[in-house]
Amino acid sequence: MSLSLVTVGTGTVAPSATRSSPAHWVESGDVRLLMDCGAGTIHRLAQFGLAWERVSHVVLTHFHMDHVGELPALLFALRHATQREAPLVVLGPAGTVQLLGRLAAAYGAWVSEPGFPLVLLDLTAGEPFPLAGDVSLEAHATPHCAESLAVAVSAPEGRLVYTGDTGESTDLAVWAAGCELLLAECSLPDAMAIAGHLTPRRSGALAALARAKRLVLTHLYPPVETVDIRSAVAMEYAGPVSVARDGDRFEIVRGRP
Repeated sequence: MSLSLVTVGTGTVAPSATRSSPAHWVESGDVRLLMDCGAGTIHRLAQFGLAWERVSHVVLTHFHMDHVGELPALLFALRHATQREAPLVVLGPAGTVQLLGRLAAAYGAWVSEPGFPLVLLDLTAGEPFPLAGDVSLEAHATPHCAESLAVAVSAPEGRLVYTGDTGESTDLAVWAAGCELLLAECSLPDAMAIAGHLTPRRSGALAALARAKRLVLTHLYPPVETVDIRSAVAMEYAGPVSVARDGDRFEIVRGRP
């Protein structure tokens, strides 16, 4: 069994010809997990040859539109473009169940009754949630908005931590300690740093404090791509760094970058 990551959407709310809004695909055994579901997700999944119709779980890190906006479209596609019978589990911060209820009120009852079993759960930070077999998910609060979470996927092959949207956080680094791959947001250049988001140096500092084996950067606004991201990260973190593009694939192996 392997643990793999595909960075489906590495952009933000800013429209881009090359970067879709946040979405990341994780596979391990029977687990096909979609982390966030922003604009462009379902077509990117198809473009990259990922089995979107067999998605087993969706986890939302928070409710900002660039992270959840295409969830109704995913449910609509599963309802009308597949013969799906398997359950779909949708997880997220406190308020996820309520969010789906509001979407059903707006779009119709099919959102909550899409023609296959739909399981909705609010995650509790710090409590591992079993996905399938030896694969589990855990969440940790982040300093971005009231409900924002980072999530970690743990499997025999290693541990992958996705920051979602976050500002600087020592607590997050401690929680992510020793992970094989840290998928971290890198929104803006250091010269444009704001609260609630990371920059290249802030992302590097988080990876260094967490002793992450590898750092993969995502959630890039256009201005950050005008600077030398890797050089800025290297001022804080000595490990391998990837500036992810939509469709990049990473294999996670315990103890190795």
